[in-house]
Amino acid sequence: MVEQAKYEVLKKINTIEIRRYPRLVIARVDGYGDGDFNFLFNFITGNNKQKASVKMTAPFVSEQIAMTAPVLSEPNSLAFIMPKEYTLETTPEPLDDRVQILEVPERIVAALRFSGRWSESIFNKKALKLIEELKKEGVKTIGKVFSMRYNGPFTPWPLRRNEVAVPVSIE
Repeated sequence: MVEQAKYEVLKKINTIEIRRYPRLVIARVDGYGDGDFNFLFNFITGNNKQKASVKMTAPFVSEQIAMTAPVLSEPNSLAFIMPKEYTLETTPEPLDDRVQILEVPERIVAALRFSGRWSESIFNKKALKLIEELKKEGVKTIGKVFSMRYNGPFTPWPLRRNEVAVPVSIE
């Protein structure tokens, strides 16, 4: 079974969960295009200075430039969350300089879960729904919308878990 990033559900708003995620270490590739998944997959399967394999975790995170995103100027990216035992210091060092190792501080995120296929048009539709629901409830977004996908390509699409999410302030 694939390790999943842990979070605490703070509140539910209809089908949206407000979650607290702990500090996470990620391996990220910016520019999100053909081959980015392969750069990350190669990194976790030993294409690093330590030649260490890193077990797969879920979700993998992608940030799209969507018309509904609060911030439009950042590049698209794809990231794997490192297993919880890794820190910035203990994560293997990538051989490919397109793979960056970063720490994401603890944060509060609003997430909307959906099953099925993932596409840019579905992402945009779900992102718009998430933003509209949060606005209606007076929840302030403080970042851009991103997607989280939990299953590999061989999982039948009706069983796939996908989410759109955005950092929020709940003060």
